Amino acid sequence: MDIHFDRKNGHLDELIDSLMRQADVHHPEMIREMIISALKAGRESDYLADLKLMRTTMKEMRYTNKVFGPHRLRKKVTIFGSARTEPDESIYRKCVEFSRLLVERGYMVITGGGGGIMQAGNEGAGPENSFAVNIRLPFEQETNPVMSTSENVITYKYFFNRKVAFLKEAEAVALFPGGFGTLDEAMETLTLIQTGKNPPIPLVLIDDEDGGYWEKWLQFIKDPLLKRGLISGEDFSLFSITRSASEAVQIIDDFYRVYHSMRFVGNTLVIRLNKELSDEQLAILESEFPEIKEPGSRLQISGPLPREKDQPDLLPLPRLTFEFNRRSYGLLKAFIRQINSF
Repeated sequence: MDIHFDRKNGHLDELIDSLMRQADVHHPEMIREMIISALKAGRESDYLADLKLMRTTMKEMRYTNKVFGPHRLRKKVTIFGSARTEPDESIYRKCVEFSRLLVERGYMVITGGGGGIMQAGNEGAGPENSFAVNIRLPFEQETNPVMSTSENVITYKYFFNRKVAFLKEAEAVALFPGGFGTLDEAMETLTLIQTGKNPPIPLVLIDDEDGGYWEKWLQFIKDPLLKRGLISGEDFSLFSITRSASEAVQIIDDFYRVYHSMRFVGNTLVIRLNKELSDEQLAILESEFPEIKEPGSRLQISGPLPREKDQPDLLPLPRLTFEFNRRSYGLLKAFIRQINSF
């Protein structure tokens, strides 16, 4: 028999409904689609490796939600950087200071769970305010001693699941100097924010004292990329570079001073705020950022839209709504920065 996502499966639908009632699941319509997807995959694919990939992905994502779930209301910062950085290096000590300052402001820290900068991030935050998002490698990357006995450790088989966790659970990303992996994480984070596949978040590149890493990287970005028109000037709003741990923390904190979060409801961008904007402030935004709106759209102060009822804890927040052009994400980041200046 063919298996359908809509309810045309006869007795099979009854069995699935019965199973969900016995398991007492949340959001049964969503769970039903997941069960149907598994059954369809089992019928359509006889290639075991494909089924193993789907199974492991599901299991890893489930465990990710289990570990992070109890801490959902605390903001978190993902820290990337080299596993080869030694504890006696100044950049290691800077990362320890950075993560310690984050915890003082109420944040938690997410690292890759290994040595070097990852260990420094966990060390400064302490295991009680840290997560280690590790990966199984042929040359086993052991969890660093700070996190070795913590319950907040996840070890992934697949890099793509690990990368999802790094960004899905973070309200900011901090990058210290590192190798190919760090550069990959920097570029992927930039790409996801630039294309709107990740919400705007602070992306802070923390350099050593002589500016010998990220400032040179910036020069590369400006010369071959910007000069050839491969990126636009507004893309430089997507990240910040600093040599100071305290300034990096302040950049992250300032991003959430007035801005809270955002989501799309149909074609409408809903920006949730920590305080309501005045008519004068709204007029400033209208005049300075006309390009980010679709033609004919206007900025409006709003309460929660009906489809936002699935996030009841956010309903009391004031909103700013408009039809975003879904292209100018660098300008959107600058728009949020202007909101935070009010």
